[in-house]
Amino acid sequence: MIDLRNIETFFWAAALGSLRAASEKLGTTQPAVSQRIASLEAALGVRLFERDARGVKLTAKGQELLAHAERLIEARQDMIRAARDQTTMSGRLRIGVAETIVQTWLPRLIEQVHSAYPAMVLEIEVDSTHVLQTHLMGRQIDLAFLMGPVLEARVENLPLCSYPLAWVVKRDIPLGPGPVTLADAATLPIITYSSNSSPYRVVRDMLMRAGISTPRMYGSASLSMVVRMVLDGIGAAVITPVFLGRELARGELRLLDVVSDPLPDLSFTASWIDGPESYPARVIARMAQQVAEEERTALLQG
Repeated sequence: MIDLRNIETFFWAAALGSLRAASEKLGTTQPAVSQRIASLEAALGVRLFERDARGVKLTAKGQELLAHAERLIEARQDMIRAARDQTTMSGRLRIGVAETIVQTWLPRLIEQVHSAYPAMVLEIEVDSTHVLQTHLMGRQIDLAFLMGPVLEARVENLPLCSYPLAWVVKRDIPLGPGPVTLADAATLPIITYSSNSSPYRVVRDMLMRAGISTPRMYGSASLSMVVRMVLDGIGAAVITPVFLGRELARGELRLLDVVSDPLPDLSFTASWIDGPESYPARVIARMAQQVAEEERTALLQG
C-alpha cells in the first residue's frame, strides 16, 4: 500500500525544488524526506528524481506522476473540507500586500477575516510588487495583493481594484495652476513607485520621449516615504491620490495638471499558486474582492 504521506512529500519536494525546503514545509527532517521518497519510488517501481549537488530534479516519469499526486492530495483536502463547517477554517495564511492596498481597504479585510474565521492567523508582509511576486513564486507567501496579474504557470489571479495615477505636488510649488509641460514638471525630481515597477518605467519613458534624457527620478516601495518627500517639497510625485483625501482637502498637496500622455491606472489582483493547500488563499482572495468593490462603491458615492 502506498502511504499518502509519501505522496505529499513527493509533491512538496517537486514543488519547492529541494529536499531541505520540503522538510521545512512538512516539519520533519531532510533524511526523513529522503526516506519517504525512496519508499515511494520502491512502491511504484520508478525513479522520481534525479539528484545532484544543486538539489533534485524530476525525471520524466516523476513529472508525469506529479499531477496524479496533486489530485490525490486535493481529494484528501476536499474530504476534510466536506466533513467540516467552513467557518472553522483555521491555521496561518501568509499574505503579501502592496502598500496602496494597505493605505486603502486592507484594515477592513483583516477585520472581516477575523470576524468570519477567528482561528485564522494572518501574517502580513508589505513590499513592492516585484518582491511580492518573487516571494509568491518561492512560496514564501501564500497570497499576494499586487499590481498584477502574475502570468506564471499555476498562478490564479482574481481582479481586485484599479486606481488612477496622478501628478501630485506640495501646494506652494511654483508650477501651474494651469497645465504645465513635462519639461516644466521635470524641473523637479519625480518621485514614484519603486524603480522595478511599471509606473516608474512608464514615467521614465514618458520623460525620455519628451527629450529629457536623464530625468531625476526617485523610486520607493514606501508610499508613506513618497508622500513625506512631496510634503517636504523635494519633488513632484506620480502616485494614486486615492489615499490622499486629507492632505488634498487641507491644501497641503494639490494635483498638478501635466500635459502628457495619459497615465495608466494601477490594476491590482489577488494572486496565489493553485494547489492542494490553496483553498484558504482562494477564500480570502474572494473576500478581498468583495471588500475592494465595497470600497470602490463608497468612493463613487462619496
